[in-house]
Amino acid sequence: MEQFPGFILAAVALAGSPGPNTLSLAAAAAAFGARRAVGYLVGQVLGMTAVMAIVASGLMGLVLAAPGIAPAVTAAAAIYFAYLAWRIATAPPLDDDAGRGKAPSIAAGFMLSLVNPKGYAAMAALFSSFVLVRDRMALDFAAKTIVLAAIISAVNVVWLFAGSALTRCFRNARANRIVNIAFAALLLGSVAIAVAL
Repeated sequence: MEQFPGFILAAVALAGSPGPNTLSLAAAAAAFGARRAVGYLVGQVLGMTAVMAIVASGLMGLVLAAPGIAPAVTAAAAIYFAYLAWRIATAPPLDDDAGRGKAPSIAAGFMLSLVNPKGYAAMAALFSSFVLVRDRMALDFAAKTIVLAAIISAVNVVWLFAGSALTRCFRNARANRIVNIAFAALLLGSVAIAVAL
């Protein structure tokens, strides 16, 4: 467990930095309020737990090694993120009946995590660079997964409340458009950076 402090620092830095999951979560909380975006947060954490299992098992490396699969996966993820950015950018301003619209679901959060290139890169870096329990692979995987799920949950709660603090901006049509477009641009930029790495 001598690598534990370094693992924690790296996990907080990777999970807390702006990326597709955190930015879309903040946008959802701003548009629908923190309470209605909790399901989306839960879906993201469950999805990232699945990403951890995929990365740790080597399944992702095996899938991407097949000829033609990597470009197809990248294209599918890009289309999904473009759709998500478009939905954020074109969301209407809130009114007194805010929150009646359909908030992102647990399934949407789960799906976002599964196609998030930053998530795979971060989990691969964390799982391959640190050993928390020597000579016990299953226990090492379990320890990393539990710690990472707790860190991702805590970081996402911070992003959730940061986004909900912007809710008042979504009541003014002009401010709403500016904030929505900014979130959409940041989302696309974070995906471009993650893919370039």
